[in-house]
Amino acid sequence: MRGHPAEMGRFERGGNRATKIQKLREWLDIRPLQENGFAWLKHVAEEAAEIQHSAADIINVMLEELVRHRYELPAFDTLKRAAFAAREKSNAQYFNAIASQLGPETRAKIDKLMKVEAGAQTSAWHSLKREPKKPTDKETRIYLHHIEMLKAIVETLPKPDIPIPKMRQFRYMARALDASEMAELKAQKRYALAVVFIRSQYSKSLDDAALLFIKMLGRLENLARTKLLLHQEGRAEKVDSLVELLLNVMQAYTIDGTADQRVTAIDSSLTWDVDVVIKECLDHLAYAGKNYLPFLAEPYRFVRAQLLNCLLVADPKSSSNDRVTDRLLSALRQLKPSRAERVTLEELQLVDKRDFAWMPQQWKKLVFLKSADAGKPDVLHRRFFEIAVLQMIRDELKSGDLVVRFGEQFDDYREQLVDEETYERELPRYAEVTELDTDPAAFCEALKDEMLAESWKLDKAWPENTHAEIVDGRLSLKKPPKELPHPDAAGLQEELDKRLRPVGVIDVLMAVENWLGLHKMFKPLAGTESRLEDLRVRVIMVLFCYGCNLGPAQLSRSIRSLSAKQLAWINLKYVTEDLLEKVTAKVIEKFSEFELPSYWGTGEHASADGTRFNLYERNLLSEYHIRYGAYGGIQYTRVSDRFIALFSHFISCGTYEGLFIFDHLNVDESDKPSLQPSKLHGDTHQQSYAAFAMSKLIGVQLMPRIRAIHNLDFFRPTKTVKYENIDGIFKGTIDWNLIETHLPMMFRIGVSIKQGRLTPSTILRRLGTHSRKNKLYFAFQELGKVLRTIFLLKYIGDVDLRRFINAETNKSEQFNGFLKLSFFGNGGVIAENVRHEQQKVMKFANLMANMLMLYTVHDMERVIRELRDEGFPITPELLGKLNPYRLGHINLLGDYAVDRRRRIAELILAPILAS
Repeated sequence: MRGHPAEMGRFERGGNRATKIQKLREWLDIRPLQENGFAWLKHVAEEAAEIQHSAADIINVMLEELVRHRYELPAFDTLKRAAFAAREKSNAQYFNAIASQLGPETRAKIDKLMKVEAGAQTSAWHSLKREPKKPTDKETRIYLHHIEMLKAIVETLPKPDIPIPKMRQFRYMARALDASEMAELKAQKRYALAVVFIRSQYSKSLDDAALLFIKMLGRLENLARTKLLLHQEGRAEKVDSLVELLLNVMQAYTIDGTADQRVTAIDSSLTWDVDVVIKECLDHLAYAGKNYLPFLAEPYRFVRAQLLNCLLVADPKSSSNDRVTDRLLSALRQLKPSRAERVTLEELQLVDKRDFAWMPQQWKKLVFLKSADAGKPDVLHRRFFEIAVLQMIRDELKSGDLVVRFGEQFDDYREQLVDEETYERELPRYAEVTELDTDPAAFCEALKDEMLAESWKLDKAWPENTHAEIVDGRLSLKKPPKELPHPDAAGLQEELDKRLRPVGVIDVLMAVENWLGLHKMFKPLAGTESRLEDLRVRVIMVLFCYGCNLGPAQLSRSIRSLSAKQLAWINLKYVTEDLLEKVTAKVIEKFSEFELPSYWGTGEHASADGTRFNLYERNLLSEYHIRYGAYGGIQYTRVSDRFIALFSHFISCGTYEGLFIFDHLNVDESDKPSLQPSKLHGDTHQQSYAAFAMSKLIGVQLMPRIRAIHNLDFFRPTKTVKYENIDGIFKGTIDWNLIETHLPMMFRIGVSIKQGRLTPSTILRRLGTHSRKNKLYFAFQELGKVLRTIFLLKYIGDVDLRRFINAETNKSEQFNGFLKLSFFGNGGVIAENVRHEQQKVMKFANLMANMLMLYTVHDMERVIRELRDEGFPITPELLGKLNPYRLGHINLLGDYAVDRRRRIAELILAPILAS
């Protein structure tokens, strides 16, 4: 309760204080927290500490329970002490449980990791943290040896039974500690953190082995394609001669005369020997249709050992009952020491029809060599056989038909699904949140009715649709007419440019940090309170250092207060990817309190897009981007319709961007951010069947921008339905039985995502890649066909919808341009080679951009209020034409001193338009 100080004083001195407090409790329907209540609160804190690590999160759980049970809130210090005590007790229990499973020999091995051996430059603990560099032959051999070393250690370690949030936090703690710091920890804690970290590194390394295998095979294929192009260029003259010869033959055939005369004319036109012509034609056909496969054999010799070693280290297993892949893997193991050019099916214990049904005809022509003796089994070309099998294994790893046990990225996603009991319990709540009918028959019937309604609606309105046409069965859309600019928009932009106050980038960070108290969120990874007296200054400089990509060394040369080591130390010991996401969420929450962004969008829409950033070559994530002619990675960002960035993920150039559009939408209602979109837009990478199916299962509407619509297939709801105007655009019919049969499994995936057991990208990575075995893949594709067809029918018939989607998608592209400007240090090149540090740098970059936008919106509102008071015609339509992507008033270059005497802008949240 709040009151005037004088009134509160009279209350304190008025006597009968206990009676009055009791009356207040009765009126508010609350009860005091007495001895039994404190014991209950301690139990609540301990339960929360089992899955939460942050003291603030534990306190929030305690507060929620106190309010729910109508308890009077105790002093904050009471809550704080209870949270810290519960966390320490929980951690100690986990540490003791893990350490107690270690024998003396294993403990001695872990202790040995913390020491620098004679002749070595670093400890074995430091070596455990290594990541693969650019996948050269030498690096691949070294890294595979590193995995074997990890495997030898992991085989002696127990598998900890720890909740995922705790496991992740322990991993962060171990990752940030060097060998000397680990050695100083209490024994139980040291052993437990070592076990968690070593097992985590082993899981990552197995995934890395699979990634190395996929990347090396991809490079081999690119090399073969290049050789094919060179071959075709070299044969251009021969092809021209063959075409000329064919022309002569055709002209001879068309002469007037008898059949004998034509044969004579054809014979005289054949200036080449017939056997030579046939050979040249066969040589040409061998490489026709972009057939690069014959060119794989020669370069394969140089990477064969690395490819097979990567594969055998990852040791993939079939995720189904199909044993064909297991037999082929066994054949590869058998052939590893072989150098023979030919091998028989009998030697490999393979059967033609049983084990090669998957193999395309182009491969069979190269792999199978018929033996001269018909009585002998077929002979295989060993090298082509191995390459064909390796390609198949690569595809099955991507689709999830093969899994890497103990890995993370390539593990079996089915092991992460909720169990049957949890599924049945959570299904009603899932249906309520997603607004789905979880009865399979009713679900399919509703979708079929929607397909019929939208298709008939479009067909009926087609004669009046002037923005789409079907010519010779080819659908094409005309560009929507451009909107006319607002007559006062240019004037308002000009006034903003003149009146926004010039400010230094450090002053912006100081102001935003002061408004939000961000430094309080930065704590040591162990969860204890920071003992740094100048924490606020250090946090501001670290945000600037990494958010603008200057780096500790460069920034330390521009300021005197902090060294490069101090800046890097804060990043290492205080900052994780999770923390940066929480800080970003707090900035977004404050941003949404301003009035101006509400005129830019409702907050229900968001768009996603990627942009490339340069990377050094010496890491696994970096890939050569053909379009830009340089090495780099993709920063994939989801941007609100109010222009602020909601979520980002840094991925390799070869990764399909659409995998990550739904991640971080599956949050619990208690953690739901202020801006949580339910309608997502994106470019063409979002229009896959799998993406549409996933959107339905998590209760989100996918509305991508469509290009080359004539290349997309439309599907009829039933075989019998025919249309008067648009019948020609439909290519197939939906298999409703397939969808209905597999809907329970799809709902189980949806429930698991909502429960946080797995991410949408995990499923899209598997079910978005073609599988020849997984029936759920085909059901997922079929559901996607339904949903994409419905969306496309709406997209064709509504030109305003197309214009709106285009405008929303442009916002993420605008953000990418703004991000590049604010990320100006080091020429825009990310200097980190460690993947989690690359992720952190890009999350710093997004956080920095959001903080700049928050400050800019605050100052824009000040200017708009001034203009309003001066009589400028401010309207909602006019404000909707603005955006916060402005840097002209912010000095990014120079004046990097933190001056605490400098006046910090006061946070003002005031209306800019009359209600």
